[in-house]
Amino acid sequence: MFKTIATLLSMLLQKEGNARNRWFLIRFCAMLLVLIAICSLLFHAIMLYENRHYSWFTGVYWTFTTMSTLGYGDITFTSDVGKVFSTFVLLTGMVLLLSMLPFIFIQFFYVPWLERQNRARVPRTVPNTLSGHVIFTHFDHVAEILLDRLKQYGTEHIIVTPELSQALELHDRGYRVLFGGLDDPETYRKLRIDQAAMVVVLNDDMVATNIIFTIREVCAGVPTVANADLTDSVDILKVAGSTHVFQFTRLLGKSLARRVLGVSMTSNIIGEFGRLRIAEVPAMGTWLQDKSIAETRLRQVAGVNIVGLWQEGQFQLPRPDTVIGESTVLILAGTLEQLQCFDQSILLTSGESARQHAVLILGGGRVGEAICENLRARGIDYRVVEKQPLSRADKRIIHGSAADLEILLQAGLKTTPSIIITTHDDDLNIYLTIYCRRLRPDVQIISRASFDRNINTLHRAGANLVMSFSSLVTATVTNLLKPEQMLMLSEGLNVFRAALNPKLDGQCLSELRLRQDIGCSVVAIKRGEKIDVNPDPTQPLSLGDELVLIGSAESEKRYHELYPEQPANEQEEDSLPKGADDEHGNPEFGEEHEVAGHGHELKR
Repeated sequence: MFKTIATLLSMLLQKEGNARNRWFLIRFCAMLLVLIAICSLLFHAIMLYENRHYSWFTGVYWTFTTMSTLGYGDITFTSDVGKVFSTFVLLTGMVLLLSMLPFIFIQFFYVPWLERQNRARVPRTVPNTLSGHVIFTHFDHVAEILLDRLKQYGTEHIIVTPELSQALELHDRGYRVLFGGLDDPETYRKLRIDQAAMVVVLNDDMVATNIIFTIREVCAGVPTVANADLTDSVDILKVAGSTHVFQFTRLLGKSLARRVLGVSMTSNIIGEFGRLRIAEVPAMGTWLQDKSIAETRLRQVAGVNIVGLWQEGQFQLPRPDTVIGESTVLILAGTLEQLQCFDQSILLTSGESARQHAVLILGGGRVGEAICENLRARGIDYRVVEKQPLSRADKRIIHGSAADLEILLQAGLKTTPSIIITTHDDDLNIYLTIYCRRLRPDVQIISRASFDRNINTLHRAGANLVMSFSSLVTATVTNLLKPEQMLMLSEGLNVFRAALNPKLDGQCLSELRLRQDIGCSVVAIKRGEKIDVNPDPTQPLSLGDELVLIGSAESEKRYHELYPEQPANEQEEDSLPKGADDEHGNPEFGEEHEVAGHGHELKR
């Protein structure tokens, strides 16, 4: 106990910021001692008035027992003057000792001590052995989803924050945290940034610019990923030294616009492994709708294979009897030539009727603006409903509430082929989805989701397609971080490669039951320099083969647990999956693709 008291006193006396508090505490103690001395003198004076005599210490003793309301009753006054004085001392003690003294103790002793203890709990350094970690300079729900994904793949992470309260909260939640200033070069030295795999900067543009510029002062080579809210910030962040700069809201807007009926009825390539292409095709508006997978005969007609389906936000492996609904998005695997054959021979490219009427966009913010730009470039008419005044002038913008039926009718609700709901408020998006579905049961509804947990809710509310902002960011960063190992198509859906385990040598794909037992599907086999896309399931496998599989993150984990990879020869460069990169064109990337499922548009 004495050690704790000594620590508190030392902290109070040494901390420079407590000079005013120390002076206040000294004055309070001095006032309390003077008051006790005065009351002791008055005690003796009144006792002399009552013809009684006590020692000087008895006066101090009586003052303390009365002020503390303890009052043993062994010494009392008999005169009214004495009783009035006792009442005064009692009230004074209640104010000073029972009210002010506990407050002063908490303010000047307990709170500083607790703050010091909390500061001691937050790490200010990282282990000297830490390497290959991902550093986050901002924490929100998007970063939380990305952190969960990195945990799943065993990637070390660390969050740096200048706020003690947030650092304590994240530390208590189990995250690795470092408390330090974002603009302090020493913070990044402590983070071992020269050994980091990547720095993810999701702060606002001005803070992000300062962070990246500070990072480059310490380490010039570490890759950084930054989000630019404003178009003007893209170049500034690049000049500051950011490796990859994305405008995720614009990417989300372009991805939403691509799903509109009449814009593109062809397959959309979302990833590639050498000659293998992974593409998505919305079934709505095609002859594939309401048919079973067996009835489509796509493998026989075009050579492509249906390797997965999105049904109301849930990924499913295909079965021959699975019926393709209007909300279904098919995941296809094939070569570029096979997908082109699919586009020309299979899809019903009758989007002209949809082009005759304007697309209805609810929300004219940054995502809505990106949708408008994309539709204008494709020659598609549109109407925007926005409640707040917009700085840009456009006769196709209608000011008013999207919940107002008259406004919706004025915007063309009765004739529009597609409604895109773009607000950042998921509650409002669900409200508008239910409302629009009730008014137009046959219309295509595409909605944005800010939180992944609301994707299924939006589908149940009536949305045909839902695209998540957080999943877009997660897919982009994950593909940049692990381009040689896997390609994340959307939240929970990956394409990954695996060297053939000796247990599988000589077996056929049809014998493995990967879909039924594990939940993943083989989309290609690499044998030496040759890639066999959509391989024959009756052909035996041999050592040296490399499988390219598609499935959920959980099925990928189960596969590696059952069939761990053995040491393999170095793989050829053309077998590696190509991930996403800076949408503004880094030299090593060129062709544009879109990572979809929940709308992950990326450029490579």
